[in-house]
Amino acid sequence: MNRNKNLPLTETVYYILLALNKPLHGYAIMQEVERLSCGDVRLAAGTMYGAIENLLNKKLIMPTLSDDVRRKTYVITPLGKEILEADYQRMKYIINVSGNILGV
Repeated sequence: MNRNKNLPLTETVYYILLALNKPLHGYAIMQEVERLSCGDVRLAAGTMYGAIENLLNKKLIMPTLSDDVRRKTYVITPLGKEILEADYQRMKYIINVSGNILGV
């Protein structure tokens, strides 16, 4: 199996990419991540904006047009979806191998 340099994603980045399957601004991303993780992941603004900057640099997300000019809105890119799906498949594989060994 060839390793992708972008994998594994951190839990925070995974949830941000998952949230950005629809266009969202910063505060909405924070809320969606908390909702998707059932409250387990709560992003501080600094953490979230650092992750956003990193994801923009890696071309995994991109800015998108918004009705509200005061807020920057982002959406996942095709490359971001590819990386998100690859990490999902990686985790599924790990779960299957673990389940077989643990007998669950």
